[in-house]
Amino acid sequence: MFARMFKEFGTIDILVNNAGLQKDAPLEEMTLAQWNTVIGVNLTGQFLCTREGVREFKRRGVVKEVSVAAGKIICMSSVHETIPRAGHANYAASKGGIMMMMKSMAQEFAPYRIRVNSICPGAIRTPINTNAWSTPEAYKSLMTLIPYQRIGEPDDIGRVAVLASDQSDYINGASIFVDGGMTLYPGFATGG
Repeated sequence: MFARMFKEFGTIDILVNNAGLQKDAPLEEMTLAQWNTVIGVNLTGQFLCTREGVREFKRRGVVKEVSVAAGKIICMSSVHETIPRAGHANYAASKGGIMMMMKSMAQEFAPYRIRVNSICPGAIRTPINTNAWSTPEAYKSLMTLIPYQRIGEPDDIGRVAVLASDQSDYINGASIFVDGGMTLYPGFATGG
């Protein structure tokens, strides 16, 4: 993938690690294949892409006509990097792993002017969670988890990609939650 990208574009300035999937099961029923598939795509895939991107960012360095940074990396994580989710241990573990990998990389690569941050979506209207919003009953139940009382749209995530611009140059190692307040523990709004 990177060889093709270099052939077509010559270099890379921004890397967005945006692949993820779920293979849900109660832990005692989860197969090793389900575990490995989710960890492989969600976490190992981001490691492999970041490794290749960083090699190019370090080789090339800062190109002042392009950016004040040598490179920007955005990891797609989830609210489940901090919110546990029963029946989804592989998914939550992959997203928690992304958080610590992102922070470790941000720390390691900052001296090279390479910034690494994460976007952490909550419930977004996408095919991965259709069953959570596709019926009026499901949507009403979902709203008990979202203080802002609406599901997120893909454009809500896209707007946070300003992390890739020089306007966000001093943001490094941050998880930006785009979740309508899902990480605010909405059950505690009425006493828990």
